[in-house]
Amino acid sequence: MFVTPIHPDEIAKRFPFFQSFVAAGFPSPADDYVEKSLSLDELLIKHPAATYFVQASGSSMIGSGIFDKDILIVDRAREVTNGSIVIACIDGELTCKYIDTHNRCLISANPNYPAIYINEEENITTEGVVAFSIRCHKPCTL
Repeated sequence: MFVTPIHPDEIAKRFPFFQSFVAAGFPSPADDYVEKSLSLDELLIKHPAATYFVQASGSSMIGSGIFDKDILIVDRAREVTNGSIVIACIDGELTCKYIDTHNRCLISANPNYPAIYINEEENITTEGVVAFSIRCHKPCTL
């Protein structure tokens, strides 16, 4: 995974936000006015000083809607709870998995990948909770 830092001192931008829903099947009439504005920073980043981006690599989390090359917004300030999707560091390698605190393991969202059981000898740390994912619907360049 590739890490891209967030610079909290950057100015947040606001974009028009239409509060009507967009049909993904049959067309519906669009509203002709903007009801409010939306800041992606305010929506996606609750703890700027504790937030960073990583880019997903591979297919181990496709069952949770995280695909290869998706951008993950990771919050170190969120509490890690059973069932959270986390970024874990295992012997220096980053991985994205569900955490099962009861059975002390990391679980993929793809049955082709086995669970990773955590024992005291392994050097495993959690590097934050995945708060959101962003998918590029055409090739993106970071």
